[in-house]
Amino acid sequence: MGFQAAVGALNYRFADLRELLAKASPARSGDQLAGLAAASAQERVAACRALAEVPLGLFLNQLLIPYEVDQVSRLIIDSHDAVAFAPIAQLSVGALRDWLLSDAATPAALSALAPGLTPEMVAAVSKLMRNQDLMLVASRCRVVTRFRSTLGLTGHLAVRLQPNHPTDSPAGIVASILDGLMYGAGDAVIGINPAADSVAAMTRLLYLLDELIQRHQIPTQSCVLTHVTNTLQAIEQGAPVDLVFQSVAGSEAANRSFGIDLALLDEAHAAALSLRRGGEHVMYFETGQGSALSANAHHGVDQQTMEARAYAVARRYKPLLVNTVVGFIGPEYLFDGKQIIRAGLEDHFCGKLLGLPMGCDICYTNHAEADQDDMDNLLVLLASAGLNFMMGVPGADDVMLNYQSTSFHDALFVRKLLGLKRAPEFELWLHGMGITDGQGSLLPASSGAALLADSLSGKIGGMA
Repeated sequence: MGFQAAVGALNYRFADLRELLAKASPARSGDQLAGLAAASAQERVAACRALAEVPLGLFLNQLLIPYEVDQVSRLIIDSHDAVAFAPIAQLSVGALRDWLLSDAATPAALSALAPGLTPEMVAAVSKLMRNQDLMLVASRCRVVTRFRSTLGLTGHLAVRLQPNHPTDSPAGIVASILDGLMYGAGDAVIGINPAADSVAAMTRLLYLLDELIQRHQIPTQSCVLTHVTNTLQAIEQGAPVDLVFQSVAGSEAANRSFGIDLALLDEAHAAALSLRRGGEHVMYFETGQGSALSANAHHGVDQQTMEARAYAVARRYKPLLVNTVVGFIGPEYLFDGKQIIRAGLEDHFCGKLLGLPMGCDICYTNHAEADQDDMDNLLVLLASAGLNFMMGVPGADDVMLNYQSTSFHDALFVRKLLGLKRAPEFELWLHGMGITDGQGSLLPASSGAALLADSLSGKIGGMA
């Protein structure tokens, strides 16, 4: 079954849904690299016109990656909720866009609809939307999750405190954590990307974080972002694991390149739940446009649709956090600030519409055509659209991963600009520690001197 549409005197034909979705995508370097992008703006407009007429039900009958060869496709179809889908089953992609932008798309209606949507449907409708449309719809999608802190409440924005260190130095990590806490960051998670990829190194970091959190009764959770098999071994050894982390992608082959499949994630999810350290939200996933293409596992599907398919994997496990690391892979996939901004808004929209607690690492690599002003723009746009959490990196410069992200100061800025609060449990703790006043504003650093002095005394993590 093909598709066609005219623009002026030119008539364009698209062989199948894969080609139609790819040609309708806003321009980005990854699709150009893969040979999937529209050849001109006119062809892109024609693809959007044809896509707007596609019935939503077609995505259930014509799979982009065959059911028989891909477990993510099987997951999408087998978990689809026909009852939730029924109210929009007769709509086209264009009509779904109109409904999403109407007053009928209330937070309650969007929440009820989420199980009935597939990643391909939300990717398709996003391609027909301007940036402001993506923001408006996402702002109505509230996804609340809980561990020791409550995330995703209306009018709140949490921060992942990211205290990475190039040698996993306990002193360096704790200093960065305390820097973040003194700026009121860390309510989403204190999450370390370890420099050493071993269970022993991971376990040392887990005990360091747990001791710090328990000593000061900080209402947050910890995570060491290592491969899921390392985390399973740490759990078997009795390490204090709060959240299980894993990068996920939108095809079975791409996930295989990460060394995972759904069975392994099922095992890790069950293991984390068995620890009973928080609630039912015990997983932390990261994604990013371009990962499937970089693994040559995209099956001819455009990178934004493949990203949305990764959210089907995440949704299976009711995670506490899902983080699109939007500009991390590099300019081969998102060339400049404009493409990064668009991708961040798309990812947030698609994830929220599918019912996920979306955060974003608003970031870029030093060889991309982007700078911190672009990240400022995306931060304000995403925070206005209801982002669940952002990154807090000392100075916005990750000295271990060597990329540019957002800082503790950036979180202060956007909270002041938009009147956003921290997680309520964390806000109370900061006030009790003398770090903030009753309105959530930072007090002079000396007010938190007891916390600082205790933790730098050599008692935490064998720092002496």
